[in-house]
Amino acid sequence: MKVTMIHTSQVSVNDLMNLCNEIIPGVEITNIIDDSLLKEVKENNGITEAIINRMTSYVKIAVENGADIVFNQCSSVGEAFDIAIKNVDVKTLKVDKPMAEKAVNLGSKIAVIATVSSTMYPSANLIKTTAKEMGKEIEVEEFYIDGALDILMKEKDVEKHNELVLRTIEKAQKTNDVVVLAQGSMYVLHEQLNQFKKPVLVSPRLAIERLSEMLGDLHE
Repeated sequence: MKVTMIHTSQVSVNDLMNLCNEIIPGVEITNIIDDSLLKEVKENNGITEAIINRMTSYVKIAVENGADIVFNQCSSVGEAFDIAIKNVDVKTLKVDKPMAEKAVNLGSKIAVIATVSSTMYPSANLIKTTAKEMGKEIEVEEFYIDGALDILMKEKDVEKHNELVLRTIEKAQKTNDVVVLAQGSMYVLHEQLNQFKKPVLVSPRLAIERLSEMLGDLHE
C-alpha cells in the first residue's frame, strides 16, 4: 500500500513518519514538501490561485505515482486541497478531519488555538462544517498565538513555544468543552496535554489512526 503526504514545511515530517512506523508499518510513504506554500498563505492570509494550482499538481503527481491515499498535512492549505482533489479517483485525508470529528463528538463549545493566522479560518470552518455534517449545533472560540510558530521554526525555541501554547490552553479550557490545536506542529506538546481538565486534541496521531482504518478498508 502507498500513501503520499503533502507538507508545507519540514516541521511535522519526522513526527508523522514515526507515527506511520508505529501504526502502519510496512506502508510505503512518499513525502512532497513545498515550504513556499505556507509562506504564500501567510503573506496573503489565505489560499491563492497559485497555491491551488501547485496543490493540484502535487495531488496529480501522487496519483500518477500510484498512491492509494493522498494525505494533506497542513491545515492552512486545506481548502486548496479540497479543490485539488475534486476530480481525483483515490482516497484522500486531511490531517485535521479526524480531530474535527472527535472535537464535535466531545462537546458543543470548542476552542481552536492557532499559531498561524491563516490557519484560523480554515481550521474553525472545518469544525463548523463537520458539526453541520454530523447534525450538531456548536460554538467555536478562536485563540491566536501571534509569533509562536516563528519561535518554534525560526528561533528553534521549543520551550518558549510550548509555554505560550500551554498558557493559551489553560485559558481556553475555562470557557470551552474541548480544545483543538490547529497546527500539527503543536504535536511537540502531546505528552503534556493530559494535565488539563478538558480534552485537548492535536491532529497527527488521530490522523494516522484514521489512515490505518482507511488502508484496512482498501485492503479488504
